[in-house]
Amino acid sequence: MPSLSKIDKESLLKALEEDREFRYAVMGLIGFKEILERQQRLEERFAKLEERQQRLEEEFKKLAERQQKLEERFAKLEERFAKLEERQQRLEERQQRLEERLLRVELRLEDLHKAVVTIGNRFGVLVDKVFRKALSGILSKYFGAEAKRWTYLDRDGIVYGYESIVEVDVVIKDNVHILVEVKSRADAGDIIELVRIGKLYEKVNGVKPKLAIVTGYVSKKAREVALRHGVEIYSYLEEGGQGSGFTLTW
Repeated sequence: MPSLSKIDKESLLKALEEDREFRYAVMGLIGFKEILERQQRLEERFAKLEERQQRLEEEFKKLAERQQKLEERFAKLEERFAKLEERQQRLEERQQRLEERLLRVELRLEDLHKAVVTIGNRFGVLVDKVFRKALSGILSKYFGAEAKRWTYLDRDGIVYGYESIVEVDVVIKDNVHILVEVKSRADAGDIIELVRIGKLYEKVNGVKPKLAIVTGYVSKKAREVALRHGVEIYSYLEEGGQGSGFTLTW
């Protein structure tokens, strides 16, 4: 390939500077047009990437806003949960105080019950003694009967199943022996006890006694047992609230 002279080169450069069509023609020959097209495609792709980046940034912004809202809701939930815990703690403290008060009330009621039982027992014993003494005086004065207290050491355990001292009131008139037990209240166990005392009395004295219980209150079961064993009951009030009144006939 022949080389260009200096003049030719200067003419060529001048034509490239001044003649646009010639310049484009030369550029086309050397592939610049392809380069421009590739650059244009690259610019288009870059524009699309910028659009995607913008959309991603917008989505990221929305996600950030949603995250902030979630954090705010979570903070509110934590605050509400803390308040609920405080209320629960106050309720537990109130419940504990109520339980302590209830326990104190129960203890006081228990003490009161013990006191009432103690007073009732003492009063019952006192009433029994007074009534027994009055009954003994009336029988001896107006009915010519002998009334006394019979005490015996039951070594064979006939009454209670073990060795014990047995006491009972005895009324004797015309060779008739009557064992009288005075109780503020009479249950079935009291009837069985008197029946066993009667057997012990018969074994010791050789006389089969009649049996009677004088009581302010008698249970229905006690009356049934007494009827079965032939025990006379003189009571003022029976179970169920029905009063029978006292009637003593010897």
